[in-house]
Amino acid sequence: MEVPAWFRNAIQQRLVEITSDSEVGPELLQAHIDEQKAFESLYEGMDAAQFTRYMAWEDRHLFRRALENERLYMEGMKDGAQLAAALMADSCKTYDK
Repeated sequence: MEVPAWFRNAIQQRLVEITSDSEVGPELLQAHIDEQKAFESLYEGMDAAQFTRYMAWEDRHLFRRALENERLYMEGMKDGAQLAAALMADSCKTYDK
């Protein structure tokens, strides 16, 4: 089944809206401040060897988290598409009567 252009545009607009909303707000701002403080304190007492090992671990950790987040996002998009298709099919049945 082809997804109507208006629906694709609505989904794209909503994603843009959610993304822009997630980048502002007092809760996110406070989380960013807390993260920055923790980051600065983390590196204060590290020597070069510790720093190198930590950076290697962090790269792997962030890559794994990115893969997890991508999978969750794609599963959510699939679920949303299935829901939308079911709702559209149901509304088409209503109009066919």
